[in-house]
Amino acid sequence: MVVYLDKLQKLFVFFVFCMKIAFWSIGKPHDKSIKDAIEDYTSRLKKYCPVSWEIIPVPKNAAMMGELDLKRMEGKMILDWLEKDTVLVALDEHGKEMDSIQLSEFLIKKGNMGIKKLVFLIGGAFGIDEAVLKRADHTWSLSKLTFPHQLVRLILAEQVYRAYTIIKNEKYHHR
Repeated sequence: MVVYLDKLQKLFVFFVFCMKIAFWSIGKPHDKSIKDAIEDYTSRLKKYCPVSWEIIPVPKNAAMMGELDLKRMEGKMILDWLEKDTVLVALDEHGKEMDSIQLSEFLIKKGNMGIKKLVFLIGGAFGIDEAVLKRADHTWSLSKLTFPHQLVRLILAEQVYRAYTIIKNEKYHHR
């Protein structure tokens, strides 16, 4: 079903553009093979809103840790970095799935609420610690499929860019 933004929503769309988008990802720096594409979509997004990437390094002794301990340590870092008023969207396989139109409506809603910063979090190799998931304001599943960690970054940047083009009624997204 195709949903078009009504006139009232369009009147308030300007709030969305004041919201800062931050992409946080636990892991290694962007892989060379997809780095340019991630940077391209990130650059395109900057036309609509302030946007940044934070690549959170895996703890140095990660190879020596068990899955739960590693997730706990990553979770503690995330919770320490989060500011009180930041809205956190955790990418999690058990989260709610949204199509591109629903994502654009989500961004409009958050913008209209006066949210200043929205963080999209990509967890580490074993996912996101339960404490972070409890702190998250939303959990979002990109798909039931499993993607390579680096590709999730590209998909995320592209989908948020696509959502903003939908909000602006630009031709990028075919309805």
